[in-house]
Amino acid sequence: MDYSPIWISVKTAALTIVIVFFIGLAAAKLVAGLKNEKLKMVLDGIFTLPLVLPPTVAGFFLLYLFGIRRPIGAFFVEYFGVKIAFSWGATVLAAVVISFPLMYRSARGALEQVDENLIFAARTLGFSEWRIFWKIMFPAALPGIAGGGILAFARGLGEFGATAMIAGNIAGKTRTLPLAVYSAVAAGDMDTAYKYVMIILLVSFLVVVLMNYFTAKERTYGKRGKKA
Repeated sequence: MDYSPIWISVKTAALTIVIVFFIGLAAAKLVAGLKNEKLKMVLDGIFTLPLVLPPTVAGFFLLYLFGIRRPIGAFFVEYFGVKIAFSWGATVLAAVVISFPLMYRSARGALEQVDENLIFAARTLGFSEWRIFWKIMFPAALPGIAGGGILAFARGLGEFGATAMIAGNIAGKTRTLPLAVYSAVAAGDMDTAYKYVMIILLVSFLVVVLMNYFTAKERTYGKRGKKA
């Protein structure tokens, strides 16, 4: 069995969750703090769009933007000498775009459930908005944020459609676990496909266990907050 898809998938998912965690959290904070409901709806629709689009369609748009002869892709090639399409970086790009909505929506939901009385009390004590976020909102919303991070990691690990479009299925370079399953089945190598599938099943099961754990923590915190 070729172990490179496992390593490529782990690298991709690890870098993806680092990127998605911060941009998803920033987007959630931005939207949750908006007072203009119309603007909030528009931004929420834009940020959530990759979640409802077929992955191949999202991959098509990425290829259109980051292809060698396309606007952004040509810019990177000309000024940085970096080709994004059909590279390992493209697998990360696809995973980030597809998994971002999961992190964003989970973080936004968790932030919006933070008791506003705590925020008002912190403001009366002279806390800055930045300090309120990191000292009060973030710790209170951490179970929901962590749950979103786990979902985003799993989604990045299992991304297929957008990755196939923008990164291709290059052995040892962009072939992730889902693409390896597809390639093994297409080649009639069912034994190898079973092994890859078992790895994906194991990771998926661990994700469900962790999600249940953080959901239980979030409920426990919510009950304590109500009692207080």
